[in-house]
Amino acid sequence: MSKRNNRLSDDELRIIGQSVTTVMLGFDDALKDFISDCVRRGLREYTITYYKREVNDFRRWLLFTDRSLMISEVVRRDIDEYIDYLQQHKQLKPGTVNARIRALRTLFNFLYNTKQIDSNPMHKYPLMKERRGNIETFTIKQIKALLNTPDLNTFTGQRDYTFMLLLLETGIRLNEATGILAEDIKMSEGVVFIRQTKNHFHRYVPIQSKMKEQLRRYLKIRGTCETEHLFVTLDGKPMTRSSLQKVVRFHGDNAGIKGVRLSAHTFRHTFAKLSVINGAGIFELQKILGHSTMEMVRTYVNLFSSEVNQKHKEFSPLKDL
Repeated sequence: MSKRNNRLSDDELRIIGQSVTTVMLGFDDALKDFISDCVRRGLREYTITYYKREVNDFRRWLLFTDRSLMISEVVRRDIDEYIDYLQQHKQLKPGTVNARIRALRTLFNFLYNTKQIDSNPMHKYPLMKERRGNIETFTIKQIKALLNTPDLNTFTGQRDYTFMLLLLETGIRLNEATGILAEDIKMSEGVVFIRQTKNHFHRYVPIQSKMKEQLRRYLKIRGTCETEHLFVTLDGKPMTRSSLQKVVRFHGDNAGIKGVRLSAHTFRHTFAKLSVINGAGIFELQKILGHSTMEMVRTYVNLFSSEVNQKHKEFSPLKDL
């Protein structure tokens, strides 16, 4: 064994400048601290699962490329090469890559802010540009087919019909529908209380007579259950997010619907489209949908507003030719 050089290298000098906690903190311990903080802050289970999934993908890549799992040794170049791998090797779409970037950015921001690392490799890390494509919605014919598919002589049929009708009436997210309790249906006020929101701001969404009538029928059939959740299984247990997601796909397949994504989110887009067509204002739409910014609401208005088409008839350059 050769004699070591007494003069420390640049890398060894950097280690001296770091705190003992930073030097010794491994990737798994860092992730554990981060997830514990997420739980303390009351983040949704779905959000925590998202962080675990995306961050662990980066961990697997570090192992795959024989890199250190010491969190303080992750540098900007590692992040760049990981993103290149996602784009070029796995050929992931920009939206999927951005999901990974956001998760890693949140993790490293937490570690840096809590002084567990001395430098943040994700500081101001840019997202990929996404080209927003056409937003898929159901046609009126497809909506009728979906709503006519459940067997209303069965409990599950009544439940699924109520669920899909509520998605169409309110445009709520799948996760929001999962968290609705029976007590959140305010019949006299004509609203549903949405407690499990994306941005943690509770809100009320309005419902009209047809929706209230169906909810009354369903609640009577549902009866008393051990759980307070609105949508329940035959065993009286709360429907999970994944089981509710399968409802739309199941009935869409049975209805023979093709060419559109069979999901609760397509109902959300459909609600927005029909609301804009029927004259909903941008602020009303933002409040009902629960968007924290106007960006997505403006997208809906730009895509689905018929006002521009009507005005174009008046100023079209070809009008008098």
